[in-house]
Amino acid sequence: MDIGCGCGVIPLIIAYRRPRVRLFGLELQEELFDLARRNVITNGLEDRITIQQGDLKNPEGIFPAARADWVVSNPPYGRSSSGRLNPEEEKALARHEIAASLLDVLKAARYFLKPRGRTAIIYPARRTAGLLSAMRETGLEPKRLQVVYSYPGDEGRFVLVEAVKKGGEELKILPPFFIYDQARCYSPEMQRLYEDRAPKG
Repeated sequence: MDIGCGCGVIPLIIAYRRPRVRLFGLELQEELFDLARRNVITNGLEDRITIQQGDLKNPEGIFPAARADWVVSNPPYGRSSSGRLNPEEEKALARHEIAASLLDVLKAARYFLKPRGRTAIIYPARRTAGLLSAMRETGLEPKRLQVVYSYPGDEGRFVLVEAVKKGGEELKILPPFFIYDQARCYSPEMQRLYEDRAPKG
């Protein structure tokens, strides 16, 4: 499940890479919901991807509880009371904690996940401490963390954190992920994301 799926790009990518996986996307904003649904239809994936409009703060009735093996999300990362809000409402809601906070997203992930299910969250590196604390507060134990850099020598921009519902304490720090190399071309790791197709299943 992708919480806050926007136009549906992540479910579409996963569907391409994992041909047997059934996917669900949840989106609050009506225009993005309609766009995601059209993208699914255009790609002929209605039998594998379901897009639902709804509020993650009220997950009951949207999807059954404790059914998802994985939940992924790119939560709103800017505090509503700090920084400059985007004048476009759609972007402001997606990027700032206006309609939902990080804690709301993680509570929804916990609701949807099976016991021992996993969630993957991408979040600004500057807010890593808050992310790890909120995960543990909601019963999602951080298991793997990878810092994402624009290029070698730059400061970490984002963290990708994988957590397990009701998991035991043990956090593995993965090698850094660079989007670009020193020549400002895509790194080999980034190129593989575009080129590779995961094994079926």
